[in-house]
Amino acid sequence: MSTATAAAAAILSSRTSSKSLLPLRNPIFSFTPVHPNNRLSLFAKSSLRCFASSAAMEKVKVQNPIVEMDGILNRDATDDRVTEEAALAALKYNVAVKCATITPGTVFREPIICKNIPRLVPGWKKPICIGRHAFGDQYRATDTVIKGPGKLKLVFVPESGDMPVELDIYDFKGPGIALAMYNVDESIRSFAESSMSMAFAKKWPLYLTTKNTILKKYDGRFKDIFQEIYEEKWKQKFEEHSIWYEHRLIDDMVAYAMKSEGGYVWACKNYDGDVQSDLLAQGFGSLGLMTSVLLAADGKTLEAEAAHGTVTRHYRQHEKGQETSTNSIASIFAWTRGLEHRAKLDKDERLLAFAHKLEAACIGTVESGRMTKDLAILVHGPKASREFYLNTEEFIDAVAQELISKLQTPAVDTSKTSNPYLSCDKLNAAHDTVTRHYRRHQKGKETGTNSIAFISALTT
Repeated sequence: MSTATAAAAAILSSRTSSKSLLPLRNPIFSFTPVHPNNRLSLFAKSSLRCFASSAAMEKVKVQNPIVEMDGILNRDATDDRVTEEAALAALKYNVAVKCATITPGTVFREPIICKNIPRLVPGWKKPICIGRHAFGDQYRATDTVIKGPGKLKLVFVPESGDMPVELDIYDFKGPGIALAMYNVDESIRSFAESSMSMAFAKKWPLYLTTKNTILKKYDGRFKDIFQEIYEEKWKQKFEEHSIWYEHRLIDDMVAYAMKSEGGYVWACKNYDGDVQSDLLAQGFGSLGLMTSVLLAADGKTLEAEAAHGTVTRHYRQHEKGQETSTNSIASIFAWTRGLEHRAKLDKDERLLAFAHKLEAACIGTVESGRMTKDLAILVHGPKASREFYLNTEEFIDAVAQELISKLQTPAVDTSKTSNPYLSCDKLNAAHDTVTRHYRRHQKGKETGTNSIAFISALTT
């Protein structure tokens, strides 16, 4: 487990009051490599305290059940079957949280906005959620070095036995290079479905970007499939909420993005999404302030992770007993996005509120001036002194304190009443008592009582 992931576990386990624990009706699975033994932990969680222990932060207390399996060795021994089983578990339970790796599907990255963290693009007032189609194209391409003159051809041999399709690509007059890449309709359709599902959930416009003016058939296929699915399934839903889908050329969209205020979902092909997601992260402040979720085409199965990679350099410092200042926000948000999705699937309002309060606690901590070194450098410059930032554990403690504050609500003293209703003799609403409604309530009948004036009296 990375230091940052351990930090997220710390906040969600031993550093919150047991009174704030929220039982989950369905489990969440976590796939997390644990230092130093490269073991893979697969946790079926029944409550928010069931999180992984870590060599990086040994003070984290956890509750079972925890199942630990040897990671790389177990993958080899099972011929990668264990990873397939983990994926099937994610499909079964619909929510998974994992360390950052490349996974086929649509990866959505969105900035975590803190008011006091300066943005390189000051006009970005709202988040931009970028969806990367993490399959095919350059990332599954075959490239080769051409050593001398000759003819390059592309040949497709149909399984049906039909005549092969042979395309002349280029007549080389000397050494050079060549590349062949592909994508498949099934994956593009999943990309379209998940992109539209995400945009609809956020009630934001959706833009797909390609270079179909040059790659008329390749990129044109993305454009055509997106338009087809939008017209068939999503157009009416989008229009009912005054949002829209639009295809744009990638260069036109980049120019638009720089001058826009944000507030939309941007669907990118694999390479474009790889590049533009890092551009957005830096433009909004930091890669450490980016969320990352993988959403399946069904809109129901979600896998959350930190947008950044492992913090190996920090971990090596920690092993030597040196102080670290690791930003754990992205790892915490990986958990909150997983919990949020679980809550929405289960219609669990308490869990949803908890996830939102934990995110608000992270943002509130930073906006109050308590932050890790990477963020302090953005605010105070590259020579930010120690007084301007917290170390790894100090930041975790600060977020935990902020979270506890948000979870605490004033208790109602009902010791002097015979029922859980609060009696206040001197509290007056502008209207009289609604005796007739109360009598109906006593008989178990439905009422439509307007409580606004009474609420106003309470707040006054």
